[in-house]
Amino acid sequence: MTERSPRAPQGTNLDPWYGSYAARTAGLAASEVRALFAVASRPEVVSLAGGMPFVSALPPELLADAALRAVRDHAGYALQYGSGQGMPRLREQILDVMALEGIRASADDVVVTTGSQHALELVAKLFLDPGDVVLAEGPSYVTAITVFTSFQGDVQHVAVDEEGLVPQALREAIASLRMAGRTIKFLYTVPSFHNPMGVTLDWRRRMEILEICRDNGILVVEDNPYGLLYFDQPPPQAMRSAEEDGIIYLGTFSKTLAPGLRVGWAVAPHAIREKLVLANEAAVLSPSSFSQTVISEYLDAADWRAQIDTFRGVYRERRDAMLAGLREHLPGLTWTVPAGGFYVWLTLPERLDSKAMLPRAVTELVAYTPGTAFFADGGGRQAMRLSFCYPSPDFIREGIRRLATVIHGESALVEEFRPARRTIAPNRGALGSVLPPSVG
Repeated sequence: MTERSPRAPQGTNLDPWYGSYAARTAGLAASEVRALFAVASRPEVVSLAGGMPFVSALPPELLADAALRAVRDHAGYALQYGSGQGMPRLREQILDVMALEGIRASADDVVVTTGSQHALELVAKLFLDPGDVVLAEGPSYVTAITVFTSFQGDVQHVAVDEEGLVPQALREAIASLRMAGRTIKFLYTVPSFHNPMGVTLDWRRRMEILEICRDNGILVVEDNPYGLLYFDQPPPQAMRSAEEDGIIYLGTFSKTLAPGLRVGWAVAPHAIREKLVLANEAAVLSPSSFSQTVISEYLDAADWRAQIDTFRGVYRERRDAMLAGLREHLPGLTWTVPAGGFYVWLTLPERLDSKAMLPRAVTELVAYTPGTAFFADGGGRQAMRLSFCYPSPDFIREGIRRLATVIHGESALVEEFRPARRTIAPNRGALGSVLPPSVG
């Protein structure tokens, strides 16, 4: 009897291994933000799309000196494998950073990760089974949506207004999902200088949302990359400052130092923290010892609080340039006014589609992120995120001028092809009474 050869993998013409992928890969999709980077990096394009920090505001000698000391004085640690929980000295210094937002913790509570994005993936890996619900603001951070859906989570959005996540909408969402028999694993929120809307959750709402989640046994994942980048007044203290057992807090050095170092952290209740360490070791063995040592040396020797204040001034000037440009060129539209962070959320005129309009914008040499990128359910077509963190103020003003040209042109086109309203005259009888129209 002739032995049969193994069946060849079934796939598409482009990918012969298509049929071999795990089911969860269906949740992997190209980020609309990442897809814009190639276009936005062209020098002639004004990019109001990506949230890239203005790292040129960081004096290069500060990191150069820190890197030199890392290799010269700490090579035995910096160039070696490290702990899955992270460098003890850096975890102590992270406590000083979080104290600025009212968080009290111990170094043992902190798990260092490869950016806070990695922490999001670890949380999703630990908690999400296929079909589990993640509650998140609508709109929400684009790559968080990608992470949750890649683990087959179901992102359900909760309404946001100019004061942040709406508590009553959260109550209603929880009740509706529980009525349908759905399992809610956690609430994901960016309460301070929200990405993408730029709004900030006030203290009263923070406490109300914590109470709602506590009463319903729902974990809160508080993502806080922008909290220290306020312009005039600090935002309310972190939610983690008022609650320890029901919150996983995520922080990062990407916005207050440099994203290329790829160092973030999570603070979690004890049992969750232990699982985060195990998941961290399974994923990367240990976060970069070199990056951690460089950051530790920087925090030890540099005036990092003054440097954060420098960043605040840089981003405040750019925020003001964007708002001035919007008032001048698009006075009929509405937008959020962020008190910190990187983003403005612009609402378009009725019937305009930010995603469909993007090719025309690129032709006019300006880029933005369509609102659809920030919804798991296809919403957001009448909005866009504008990022003011990277371009110079002059470039921002020019970018808004170009964007206004696109919006005005698109509005005129939509108006031109708007179906004419038909006026149907009443069917009147001989005495002028109104008769029912014939049904022929």
